[in-house]
Amino acid sequence: MMRGAPSALASTQSRKLIYVVEDDRDARDLACGVLEDYGFMAAGFRNGRDALKGIDRQPPDLCLVDLGLPDMDGLSLVRTLCEDVRFGVVILTGRADVSDRVLGLELGADDYILKPYEPRELVARVNSFLRRRDRLTAALGPGGKASVARFAGWRYDSADLSLTHDDGRTESLSRSEAALLTLFLRAPRRVLSREHLQGDDMGADDIAFDRSIDVRISRLRRKLGDDPRRPGLIKTVYGAGYLFTADVTWAG
Repeated sequence: MMRGAPSALASTQSRKLIYVVEDDRDARDLACGVLEDYGFMAAGFRNGRDALKGIDRQPPDLCLVDLGLPDMDGLSLVRTLCEDVRFGVVILTGRADVSDRVLGLELGADDYILKPYEPRELVARVNSFLRRRDRLTAALGPGGKASVARFAGWRYDSADLSLTHDDGRTESLSRSEAALLTLFLRAPRRVLSREHLQGDDMGADDIAFDRSIDVRISRLRRKLGDDPRRPGLIKTVYGAGYLFTADVTWAG
């Protein structure tokens, strides 16, 4: 069942709405309680079907999704949710197999959290996503006005997070991919650190970086047609970060 009705939660506009999709009631209530203690609105769902109904009624800012759901495969739900760019998706999982976590990121998830987790980590990861989303919103310009960027034969439109190449190829970006690309487009030919791209401003001793940024870079390279063996657009600068090598022009 669900904790917290979206219709009631939506009345507080300034607070971010987080959905927790978790079949274990204790774990679900714990996550919702932690989020509420830190000023978020939280609604819990015990299965994927109920979560999808909740999203139809009131889209959240972020969905936290456990992979072990009773009514559907968690990764299938992640794939479905990641097609909706209105909110982010973070995986909650106790699975030891790293391939499941990486596959979730490949499907478009913004991050993953291993269970059991400390409340501080949960809140930090949620805040990290929200910062990245705010960066993307800010990059649209005053009033959230959409912009168009051109680089290396590509046209990126921030209105619908789409990429169109001069040769006719088209790609749709997830919100996390668009946020990453926007950071590169706003700082071409500059080395950007992993910390900057990750969007984390907590202390270095708080949470160790995982593979999420590497997977996001890989997804973006693939959509841009950048050879992963010898990338030309997004180069790795070992020990420093990543470098976007193309010239960029903005319109709008």
